[in-house]
Parts: sequence; C-alpha cells; structure tokens
Amino acid sequence: MTERLAVDIGGTFVDAISFDRDDRDLRVEKASTTPEEPESGVLASIDKVGADLEATEAFVHGTTLGLNAVLERAGATTGIITNEGFRDVYEIGRTNVERHAMYDIRYEKPESLVPRRRRVGVPGRLDADGEEVEPLDTDAVHEAAERLIDGQSVDTIAICFLHSYRNPAHERQAAEVIREAYPETSVSISSDITREYREYERTSTAVMDAYIKPIFGSYVDDLESELNANGFDSPFFITRSGGGTLTAESATEAPVHTILSGPAGGLIGAAHVGRETDREDLVTVDMGGTSLDACVIEDGTPAVKYDSRLEHQPLMIPVYDIRTIGAGGGSIAWLDGELLKVGPESAGAEPGPVCYGQGGTEPTVTDAAVALGYIDPDDFLGGEMALDAAGARAAIQSVLADPLESTVTDVSRGVFDVTLANTVGAIREITIEKGLDPREFSMMGFGGAGGMFVPLLGREMNVDEIVIPNAPSVFSAWGMLMADVVYDFARTNIEALADLELEDIETVFGELDEQAVETLESEGFTDDDITLNHTLEMRYLGQEHTVEVDANSIESTDEINDRFERKHADRYGHEMADPAEVVHQRVRATGHNDKPPLETNEIAADTSPEAVGTREAFCFADLEVVDFAVYDRGDLVSGTEIAGPAIVREPTTTIVFHSDQTATVDEYGQLLITGGEDQ
Repeated sequence: MTERLAVDIGGTFVDAISFDRDDRDLRVEKASTTPEEPESGVLASIDKVGADLEATEAFVHGTTLGLNAVLERAGATTGIITNEGFRDVYEIGRTNVERHAMYDIRYEKPESLVPRRRRVGVPGRLDADGEEVEPLDTDAVHEAAERLIDGQSVDTIAICFLHSYRNPAHERQAAEVIREAYPETSVSISSDITREYREYERTSTAVMDAYIKPIFGSYVDDLESELNANGFDSPFFITRSGGGTLTAESATEAPVHTILSGPAGGLIGAAHVGRETDREDLVTVDMGGTSLDACVIEDGTPAVKYDSRLEHQPLMIPVYDIRTIGAGGGSIAWLDGELLKVGPESAGAEPGPVCYGQGGTEPTVTDAAVALGYIDPDDFLGGEMALDAAGARAAIQSVLADPLESTVTDVSRGVFDVTLANTVGAIREITIEKGLDPREFSMMGFGGAGGMFVPLLGREMNVDEIVIPNAPSVFSAWGMLMADVVYDFARTNIEALADLELEDIETVFGELDEQAVETLESEGFTDDDITLNHTLEMRYLGQEHTVEVDANSIESTDEINDRFERKHADRYGHEMADPAEVVHQRVRATGHNDKPPLETNEIAADTSPEAVGTREAFCFADLEVVDFAVYDRGDLVSGTEIAGPAIVREPTTTIVFHSDQTATVDEYGQLLITGGEDQ
C-alpha cells in the first residue's frame, strides 16, 4: 500500500487529497459540505478524488464536528458530578465579562451548556497536595448518576473534583461506579484530559469533552464503518487542535482535543513547507468559505497556547494560537445603518452565496469577488459549477448599493476593504501586540479564497513576500499528510525555583516521559520514531500568567532561571528582582510518520508563459477596473516571473495580484508575490 489520503471538512466544502508515494501522483478535489450527514460529504470527496481505499496506507481527517456542536448548542445532554458544595463552580467561573461587552450594560452571559439542575455535588475531598481528607461516597455517586440519567435524561457526564490534578483517584472511582451501573452513558473525567490546576477551567474542559463525546464517537464509528466497507483497513487519524494527530480511537476517548482541528492541518503544512524552504518565520492566513484563520509561526513552530477559549468557555488543552474572524468567502455583507459590515454570519454551504444559485439572497464576499471580476463564473471549480454573476450583482445592488446610493463596483470594493480592515486587526493581535513586526515575516496564504485575498492583505500590511503554496485551496488537507502523531502530558507543580533541585524537576519529567513513550509505543512507534520535548511554564512570584521556557538539555536550576529571565525579557521587555516560580512541567511526545518530500524543479530556460486571455477586474493599485492577464497555473514553470495585474487560475481556486505586484515561481512551484504600496 502506497497511497495516503487526507480529508478536511470546512463550512462550505470538503477538501480531499490523495498522494501515491510510488508514482508521486497528487490528486485534489472538492465536494460540498453536507451539514446534516457530514460523513456523506467525506465519502463523496473520497470518491471524487478517486482514492483506492484498499491501497490506502493511512487516512487523516480534520473535522469541525465538535466545534459546530458547541457553537450551535447541538451537543449531547450533559451532567456534572463534582464535590459537595461546589456544583456552581462551573457557572460562577471567573465572574469576568467578555472583552467585547465590557461596557455593555445590557450584556447577559450566554446560557451554560449544563444548567444547575444537571449539576450534582457528592461527599469526598482531597487536599491541595492530593491527600485524602474525606473518602469518596460511592453510594452518593451512584445516586447522583441515577438522578441525572434516569431523572434528567442525561447522555453524558463530566466528572471534576477538587485537586484531582494532584491525585485522580476519586475521579476514577466515580467513573468506575457510573460505567458499571450505566455502561451506555458516556463519561469524561478532568484528570484524563489535563493534570493542571484551576477547578473552573478543568471543569469547563471536561464539560466540553463530555458535550461532544457521544456525537463525535458516533460520527467516527459511522465513518470508519463506511470506510471499512469500501476496503479500508489501515490507520485512521484525526488532527489535533494543537498540532499533530491522534488515532481515531484516542480521539473518541478525548474528543475535546479535536475541537479546533479544522485549521490545524494548514498550520502543520505551513510549518513543514517553511522548514523545507528556509522560511521558518511565517504569518499564515487560511481563508475558506466560512471564516479566516491567522496564526504566527516562529522558528518553524506554530504558536501554541494552553488557555484558549471557545465563545466564553475556557479550554485547558494545547491549541494553536489562531485568530479566527468571520471573513470567509461566504461571509455576509450587510448594513448597520449606513455602515457597511462583513460577517461574522456566513451563508455556509446551504444556501451559500447568491452566485451559487441555491436560494441565497444576501450578498457575500464571494459575490463581491464575482462582481469585481476576480472569479470567472464559467470556470468555477474547473467549470464544474456555473455561477450566477447577474444574480450576485443584482443582490449587491438591491441590498447594499441602492441604500448607500452607490455602485455595485464601489460597494464590492468596500466589502473587500472592510474584510481587509477586520483581518489586519486580527493579525495585529498575534504580531504587533506581542512585540512582533509582521513585516519581518513572510505571509503564506491558502484556503479556497486565500489566493484571491491574501496578496491584497500582504500588500496592505507591507510584507516583503506573500507565498501561495501548491494546491492552496486544499492546503489544510495536504498539511494533514505531513502530520505526526502528537500527545501532550503535563503536571502542575507550583514551587519556587530556589526550593527545587534539578533532580526534582527531572523526576517529574521522567514520569511524564515514561507515560508518553508507553502511549506512543502502544500505537506502534519505536524509540527511533519518538522525540520528547520538555518545557516549563514559569512566572515571577506574585504573577498570574506564565511564560513557556525550553527545558531540554538543562544542567542546573541556575540555567533554568537564566532561560526564564531571557524569555520574560523577550516577551515583556524587562526582568524583575522577584524570585522565579515553576507552575507546570510539560512533555510533548511526537511519533514521526513518513512524509512525502517536497518536489523541486530546475529553473526552466524558457520562462515566458503565454496568457490564456484577459479579464476586466478591479485593481486596488490603480483603483479602477483594468485588464488583468489570465494564466493557468499548470503553465507556470519554475523561474517564471509575471507582472501584475494578473489572475492565475487553478481548478479549485483563483490567485489575484495587482499592478504594483510581481509573482515569481520558485523551485518548489510556489508563487512568491512581492511589491505593494510602499515597496
């Protein structure tokens, strides 16, 4: 078996990519997302790409199923069992107001995923060191489960006890009681997901896991059954929110780790391409049909955080530090009085943009792109889908242009201007606000609309180079082929560094290493395939937040202190006289998969391709409609240089750059776009 297959579900399309390691054949296809039966869209994309499931050696899947279940409040009926007297920890939270509503006197906290009637406390207590103060009342646990399952029709239960990050014994006892009495009920325990302090955040994470667990498990089981029925009998992986993949079995045991897996594939691919092409500092912009995701990659590694939020709910799991805004191709343009706005609401796959001709009536970014001439309505998806350009223009005219007493072209340009402003703000949050200058990074654009929009974004932000990789519309799926199997293990151990010996730190790392290696070896990896990365989360005494410190190859606690102070100075611009404190120890365990290498091409002698035609489109450099030369990307050999304004078409996407920009094809077949406003 030599074929590797990856499928990524987006809000509008399902992307499939198949790679044959023997003949180096790479095939990409798109199929429509099927929200009611997500596995149908996956199977349709696999069929469309022509994958031979019997010859497929691995299948990697990225899905937004868990994310959508939370956002749409469509998860399972969930209950909580916790310590007696602490049933309201989950609802009280941190008593803070969302940043965007800080001054909104009408703000109401969103409804909880678990109402109070489905939260039960039981006797039993551990102290802060994990020592038992009061034995767990297992009879009370059984009664709580009976009350929730029989009385409240709960499908899934989250268990979170105080200080279980130190000692998970009570949580495991409770889970055993419930599973024995109600084997059909799904159970999530906080200590199986994270061994870190903070009761509220751990409870929220366990609840999120429980909330999506039955739905996710059913989906994976159904999809795996369909794949097996068609001859697939190889490893099945799911991408993780924080990079890498999990086996499908592990993912169903803790699906919260996949809740933000959708954008992860693109970042995995971007990091791999960046390392292979000596571009280890990147700002990535993934613009799809529903949203736009931006992330920073420094030194070849995407930024990861351990305290993310989904809506108002914290997640205590490693996730890529992604800024997501409602600025995809399907994002709806609308008027707030006389103010033009874009998103966050999306037309999605059904009905989709007006130009899809599927009943949509509200103009979107894609409709504006059609009106501006960037998308050929007769060549969308390689000609498979004809677009209704007249319908798109009519919707823009009636919904936006007429109320503003403007023209279709000017309003469509305004849609792009608003989308640009929203995106620039998101990128500033992950660069400038963290002391990074985006002009010192290359910008990589991918996703179905990335090639059309990101060259304009890079021009706006004066970056030196915009990179459009091969097959950008299915780049997230391609990135999944590059993914390794990754697990994260952590232990909270709050101690002053001065009170610790190096041996104390190494002992904890040793225990975590043993757990990590055992997990990866159980999935077939050998020592040669496994790498372990150690980090410490540290802070000055009295601080709330931490910085992550490299803890590999350390020889003394003084060296740890030096690394911490340098990291703190890099992040915040200063050091302090206060003593340093260790909060968490982390191990990231990676099982390395065989990856298809990037193919290189010699620079061709003849690099003067002929345009296949011209098309009138709006140029943001000239601020008027001009003739754009149109090229087929398959005609562009390495070394080719094209002056803008130009449109480069592919079967599944369109790349647009303007009259003050130039595109060059490098030895890897990537388009490198330079130039812009101040360059």
